[in-house]
Amino acid sequence: MLDPRRSLSLPPAFLDRLRAIVAPDRYEAVLDAFVAPRATGFRVNTLRAATAQVTEALTRAGLRLHPVPWKADAFWVPAAMRARLLASAPAVEHRIYVQNLSSMVPVEVLAPVPGERVLDLAAAPGSKTLQIACRLQGAGELVAVEAVKHRFFKLRANLEAQGAASFVRPLLRDGATAWRHRPEYFDRVLLDAPCSGEGRFHTADPSSYAYWSPRKIREMVRKQRRLLFSAVQCLRPGGVLVYATCSLAPEENEGIIAWALRQFGDALRAEPLGLTLDNMQPPLTAWQGHPFDPGLAPARRLLPTPIMEGFFVCRLRKLHSTLGRRHAAG
Repeated sequence: MLDPRRSLSLPPAFLDRLRAIVAPDRYEAVLDAFVAPRATGFRVNTLRAATAQVTEALTRAGLRLHPVPWKADAFWVPAAMRARLLASAPAVEHRIYVQNLSSMVPVEVLAPVPGERVLDLAAAPGSKTLQIACRLQGAGELVAVEAVKHRFFKLRANLEAQGAASFVRPLLRDGATAWRHRPEYFDRVLLDAPCSGEGRFHTADPSSYAYWSPRKIREMVRKQRRLLFSAVQCLRPGGVLVYATCSLAPEENEGIIAWALRQFGDALRAEPLGLTLDNMQPPLTAWQGHPFDPGLAPARRLLPTPIMEGFFVCRLRKLHSTLGRRHAAG
């Protein structure tokens, strides 16, 4: 085990909160994950190539591939092989997409199938949009919304480079207003919400936590509520919504889902993810003395490891129309 004292360059207030979030028997391992060299995950871009062809090419290039048990077209390589992976022909030719394994989980939980109408509500830079596109294989409708102009252009460039531009519709728009244009239209909605990014902290990259603060968390909560309200309103009755963040903060995770369950009452139900991983931890039942709705119990927090960043994922089913609801962000 690495010396956890090396993690003390992380904000002390964050470490205090982390001890209250993570199960005691996992705390030291999570500290190590913020220090250990992080593996590089990737998935095959099946819009451009077959998985077997790509893995054969990478193996010939001297890369040691580790398959991902829960996703047949996903792999990881040790941190020391990242540069070789990025210089390989499959990477240069956009036949693979480098993406942390945790970031792949929300789309696997969403489980879109060809022919469905799917919305990615906070889409840039496009990793999950492209993952959805690979699952749809051009059959259905995929809309990707991004509010920030420079991030929107990055999203559009990624769609073009990866061969998805012809059937993904990117929109430069505030996701919080998307429901007014397509109320109860989509079969599946993904909201990988803007967040404080705690799950991506790493001591080798001080910029990953340079701007963290409890105030930042509160700012994110306001944005997350507005976006989740819109996501629910965009979803047709019977449809599936996945809410995710790369934050560990309960305010941005359990707190947001609890708020949505209050807001929409019996129209919204959390359901099992359909995926079990060793680094998953059940949601907290309370935070700072305030209990959470037990209905969010199926959600899961993905604890950071040397292979996976920290994440939070919740799958929600919309049981009936919610268009009569008013947005109450408080």
